[in-house]
Amino acid sequence: MEFSEKGIVFFPDPYLIGSPADYGLEYEEVWFEAADGVKLHGWWVPQPGAPVFLWFHGNAGNISHRLDNLRLLWRLVGVQVFIFDYREYGRSQGRITREGTYLDAAAAYQYVAENRAILSQDIVLFGRSLGTALATDLAVKAPCRCLILESPFTNSEDMARLYAPFYFDWRPSVPYDNLGKISQVNAPVMVIHGERDEVIPVDMGRRVYAAAPEPKELYVIPRALHNDTYLVGGKAYFDRLGDFIHRL
Repeated sequence: MEFSEKGIVFFPDPYLIGSPADYGLEYEEVWFEAADGVKLHGWWVPQPGAPVFLWFHGNAGNISHRLDNLRLLWRLVGVQVFIFDYREYGRSQGRITREGTYLDAAAAYQYVAENRAILSQDIVLFGRSLGTALATDLAVKAPCRCLILESPFTNSEDMARLYAPFYFDWRPSVPYDNLGKISQVNAPVMVIHGERDEVIPVDMGRRVYAAAPEPKELYVIPRALHNDTYLVGGKAYFDRLGDFIHRL
């Protein structure tokens, strides 16, 4: 068993700082189970008849730290949203592992497809930062309307070289690998990246985009860093997302 990566790769926060109701949104509390029995928590924010934005968030905080972004997506892009926490994040149970995140992603898709009876052509897979690895892996295995990757990294090995060169020979038994998997995706792909991303270099996003099959779209946001893409991009950011999702 590989060593715990909590505090290295994963930074879970168990405390929710709000809910969609605080932003004037109707929502449902959702509980569902991963294949290994771990109970997971999420929010369903409905918009009848609209595509479902299945959101795989980044490695820090929890779903409550995405509420401002969620509100704008719901209002300006016209999607219903299912956002959930990986194990050990927010109210979700269990202990965080790479293996576990893959199980959590698969369970979230299953919940949307089966419990909510959403057709695959209405499911938008959206991954941000760490979540891009889960969204990409899922897009290889399950049908979807499209795959949107925001601030994607190439793979675990490249990130280890960047942040932990002393672990240069480290190879996780269950790696994250956007670059190796993206060519197998059978759906339209959009890659979004901040031009000045200080956490995941924009070159990584460009490499993932280059490896993706057509049809695909690249959106580099001038002056944006890692965590402010939707703020710096402003209305143009949401217009680009909406155009990509709704014209498919």
